[in-house]
Amino acid sequence: MKLIQVSTPGGPEELKLVDAPIPSPGPGEALVKIAATGVNYIDVYFRAGLYKAELPFTPGNEAAGVVESVGEGVTIVKPGDRVAYAMHRGSYAEYATVPASTLVVLPENVGFETAAAAMLQGMTAHYLTHSTFPLQPGHKVLVHAAAGGAGRLIVQMAKMLGATVYGTAGNDEKAAIAKSAGADEVIVYTREDFAVEVKKFTGGKGVDVIYDSVGATTFLKGLDIIRPRGMMALFGQSSGPVAPIDPNILNPKGSLFLTRPSLAHYCLTREELLWRAGDVLRWIGTGQLQLRIDKTYPLTDAPQAHCDLEGRKTAGKLLLIP
Repeated sequence: MKLIQVSTPGGPEELKLVDAPIPSPGPGEALVKIAATGVNYIDVYFRAGLYKAELPFTPGNEAAGVVESVGEGVTIVKPGDRVAYAMHRGSYAEYATVPASTLVVLPENVGFETAAAAMLQGMTAHYLTHSTFPLQPGHKVLVHAAAGGAGRLIVQMAKMLGATVYGTAGNDEKAAIAKSAGADEVIVYTREDFAVEVKKFTGGKGVDVIYDSVGATTFLKGLDIIRPRGMMALFGQSSGPVAPIDPNILNPKGSLFLTRPSLAHYCLTREELLWRAGDVLRWIGTGQLQLRIDKTYPLTDAPQAHCDLEGRKTAGKLLLIP
């Protein structure tokens, strides 16, 4: 089989196509023939060495496909099942062995590409809006990168829960995408100061929560526009990691809450996984939640997919097709 391998942390050129034997599932595992793989910023972090992995490794934490075989003790899926998963590295490949407990059987009305585009970012949007800071009608929310794959889903879920949503985007085209997802106001940050605009929108009171996947360029300014006892949910760092801070700064800014969550900690049990994935896939199947797949690439073009993602040339999900 073909797979992408990283032997040396670095740029997109380190994503090398190699041949390897098709693996066999061990106890508790399933072998999945991958039909579509999601490309996510966490893949960039591992490739660049920001997140550590034993070398060499195959990137990718999200895919959809068909169960080919199962290992000893597996009863929750069977060969022939259409499945999707997230949070298990190694999906930039034609086949992958995956813990069966991470697999979700797909509804008939959800295809492979849709599922591969939905799992990681969809469940991320779900935990942020339903658990990290559970939104209620009347809450005011700022979503950075609101036209991106995760941002657009956060906007939609926040509106489903009755929140007022402000978004940021890098240009007018992306602002229109965020608007189409339901954002009440969108700030083009390349020509407007998002902090100034949010203060105008909220009458100086600030927002209840910021969902920030950008990091270095937005984090500190964001702390100044959160209402007292509000929350900064920093769940990514596409512009670079946030510099160390003194937690005492949270006090004068309003006794703020700061969290750096991850999907794994919000899917600690299979029941929680099935709740989040079930909601996301059901909403997509019924049209309540709209996905935007920006571009698909053959597996051999994984380096280009990373270049496009890091260059902010995308507005929606990127997929690799083995």
